[in-house]
Order: sequence, then C-alpha cells, then structure tokens
Amino acid sequence: MSRKGNKEHSVKIRTFAAGAAICVAAIGTSVASASAVTLNGAGSTFSTPFYSQFGFNLKSKLTLNYQSVGSGAGVTQFVNGTVDFAATDPPLTDTQIGQTEKNGGPTVHVPLAFGAITVSYNIPGIKSGLKLDGPAIANIYLGKITNWNDPAIKKLNKTTKLPDLRITTAHRTDSSGTTAGFNLFLSDWSGEWKGKFPSGNTVKWPNGTGGKGNEGVAGIVHSTKGAIGYVEQAYAVKNHFTFASVKNKKKQFILPNLKSVAKSASGLKVQKSLRFTAIDNPTSGAYPITSQTFMIVHRNVCGQKGMNAEKAAANVGLINYIYGPKGTKTLNKLIYAAAPADLKKKVNKQLKTLTCNGKKIKAAKF
Repeated sequence: MSRKGNKEHSVKIRTFAAGAAICVAAIGTSVASASAVTLNGAGSTFSTPFYSQFGFNLKSKLTLNYQSVGSGAGVTQFVNGTVDFAATDPPLTDTQIGQTEKNGGPTVHVPLAFGAITVSYNIPGIKSGLKLDGPAIANIYLGKITNWNDPAIKKLNKTTKLPDLRITTAHRTDSSGTTAGFNLFLSDWSGEWKGKFPSGNTVKWPNGTGGKGNEGVAGIVHSTKGAIGYVEQAYAVKNHFTFASVKNKKKQFILPNLKSVAKSASGLKVQKSLRFTAIDNPTSGAYPITSQTFMIVHRNVCGQKGMNAEKAAANVGLINYIYGPKGTKTLNKLIYAAAPADLKKKVNKQLKTLTCNGKKIKAAKF
C-alpha cells in the first residue's frame, strides 16, 4: 500500500515483518533493539524496500535504521554527519564529493543494486505492456500530449483501443535519485526536454501533480484515473500497477522485470571512481529506465562523525552480505538485480582500501 502524505519517513528497518519489506505504510514503527550494533543511513526511496528487508533479515545481529528521505537529502545528512552512510541513486556530483571530503575525507561509491523505474499508468481496461517511447513520454510530461488517445500513442499501439481520457502526470517534489534517472532518460530522447530541464535530482515540472518519495508518486497514480508516473518497480508491484513497455536503444519495446534489469546492469562503462549510470544501456534486451543505487561511505570509514571500529566492521559486513548469495537472493525477490561479477570485482578492490583511522577493518560476518 502506498502513502500519499508529505511527511518525511523515518524507517527503523529491523521492525518490519517478513512480508512487509515493501509495505511503505509500515514506516515509522519501532521497538527497542536487542542487537549490539546500530547503523544509521538515509537517502534513496528507490532502495528503501531492500534496506527494509535486509534490516529484518539481520535484526538479531544488527539494528539498521534507515530514513527514506530521497537521495539528495540523504547526501546532505551524510555531509552533516548525522548518518553513518548515504544512499543515492545517481553518483555524487563533483560538488557533492567536495562537500563530503570536507567532512570525513575521500568517499567510496558502492553500487549495491539495480532496479527499474517503471512508467506506471492508471488506465481502466489497459493491461501492462502499453508501448511508449522516449519522445512520447517527454511530450506527455511537457504537456504536449494530454490525452491517452493522442495520435502519437495510437501510432505506437495500433491494436490497442485507447480511451478518450485526460492524462495527469505525477512527479516527485523532493530531491530524488529516481527523478535524476527519469530526467536523464527523457534528455536522451528529447532535445527540447534536455534544453529546458538540466540533469539533476530536481526538476521544475511544467505541469502535473507532485508527491514526496516513490510512495508519494505511487499514491497519485493509484488514486487518479488517467494518471502516469515514474515509480520504482517494487512500489509498482506492491500497488498492482500496470506499466509500460519502453523502447530502448536497440528499438525494442521492453517490459521492466528482473531479466531486463539485469541486462541493463551488464557491459557498463564504469569510471575508476565507480561513478556510472545504467540509464539507456544499449545492450539488447535491456530495460532503458534502469537505475543503479549506491551506498556512500568514507574511505576512512571512521572519519564519519559517530563511527567507530565496531560500526565500521558492521558497515563493511553489511556490504559483504548484500554482495553474497543471501543478499542476491533477497534483491531478486524484490525485483532488483545484484551488481554483476565484473562490477563486484572492481568494487571489492575499493573495499580493500577501507580503513578505520588507518587500521584494517575486520568485517562483521552476517
């Protein structure tokens, strides 16, 4: 179930029930923890479902407190030293890296997972698989296509009877990595969009209805007939949404699913700094609006305010768990693809450089 309100959601993840890993309505509940180590993180709503489930899985050994506030706000909290790690979908900008380095030294990008940003819609009688391409989606959000039976949509769906129904666009109001990925996709396909809306976590939307977090956009789509919104797939599946087959760089219309997301995670050009984007990966079969999501930590993990050797060991142990078979199984159940082997190899080299005030970190085993 989605939540429509504008409150920031604080997640005490270890209290989620097994079947409620993507139930956003459960956010805010908490009980006293018996586990010895607590890690505090904040950021991406895109990654909230898997942090929720990992917190539940490890509750006897680790208390994982995660605030689902959006990528931009999570990075700000990390810079301010109020959380142990940040979760962000787009890689840090040079400006953000400069800010983080002033408050704890060099940072490391740890890509944890990949997930689909669905183009979800609420059109009575239309199942998942409506064909849309980048130009059509951009023109919908530009306000140039305002009805579901517009000729541009009809041309893509010649055998589908489209209703005479007005389109309502739904978008994020917070600083969002999901927005950054969706914005980048639109810029790749529409010169007009790229000229009007620079890349980044926020957009001055020309029209439509705004909501906070993936759950906010999901709430608008769920309650508004004719709505369209960009929603991370775990939220779309939880809300039983229908969503589009989107045209990729190979001119294939691809539905978002675990297989097409995994295709998008393969063959990526990854910088030495581990900064990259999976949006519009030209691999055949790839779903084009696939986003990566990162955990951001300091290379000197204990350079972050409030961190110590025990918490640093838990943080690295959590990453190892996510990269291991149990973590991959959990991610796949939630329709996230794990980082492919070639990417993990590059990340593991960086993880070996992590220290706690110059001392090697012995990762906790979870």
